[in-house]
Amino acid sequence: MKLVIQRVNHANVKIDGEEVGKINKGLLVLVGVAADDDEKIVEKYFNKLIKLRIFEDENGKTNLSLAEIEGSVLLISQFTLYADCRKGNRPSFVKAGKPEHAERLYRYLLETCRREGIGKTVEEGVFGADMQIALVNEGPFTLVLDSDELQRR
Repeated sequence: MKLVIQRVNHANVKIDGEEVGKINKGLLVLVGVAADDDEKIVEKYFNKLIKLRIFEDENGKTNLSLAEIEGSVLLISQFTLYADCRKGNRPSFVKAGKPEHAERLYRYLLETCRREGIGKTVEEGVFGADMQIALVNEGPFTLVLDSDELQRR
């Protein structure tokens, strides 16, 4: 699993010009699922997300979590995070999870975030849809989490 986490002032996702998800201050999270990912990886990432202290406190230090600022989350599935561009000019996506598998784990992450109250609100894109995402990245502050690196620890 790979997550691209962006601290945002606001973000939204549209499909065919219609807004399907919108947040104010919080995190835009692009979610890529690998073929060998499972629920344990999702749970590790969820625990990372709720504990990340990437929002500024009153002294300008990144000491606050999403819950502490009462921020929101916008989760967007993105299989292209598993693009392999090492050979040729056309990306290969063989490491990306099959759609059924990827959607199941994406939904599991969404449900976990909502059930555990990770943020003020949890919004989502539409799995497999052609989406247009707009955001104002605060900082800019962007993190990439890769399950291959997380598992090594």
